[in-house]
Amino acid sequence: MVEFHVDRGSGLPAYLQLGRQVREAMRLGWLQPGDRLPTVRDVVATSGVNANTVLKAYRELELAGLVEARQGSGTFVRGTLGSAAPEDLDPLRDKLAAWVAEARSAGLEDEDIYALLREVLSGGAR
Repeated sequence: MVEFHVDRGSGLPAYLQLGRQVREAMRLGWLQPGDRLPTVRDVVATSGVNANTVLKAYRELELAGLVEARQGSGTFVRGTLGSAAPEDLDPLRDKLAAWVAEARSAGLEDEDIYALLREVLSGGAR
């Protein structure tokens, strides 16, 4: 089950944050086809966002073909994202956690780490 968290200071609209969290959970194998997403009411209660925001996020995911709304039953995951098996991710997650700890001990803050990661992912020059 996904627990949604909305960062009001991120500059990213809440509905996009919710959608990103569902996509990430699918990529990491935490959500599988057939899994039910939290109800709109539950997301509102835990994240403090407006019900229309949750509905917009779920609608965007549905338009992308990732989830399907079933009248009276809820919203369910339709497909998968990512190609790696969850057990293959564990050693990579451990290495990344060690790297993040090293980066933080070197004085990098989260925004510094994100910037560095974006640079590496984009193949940017040194």
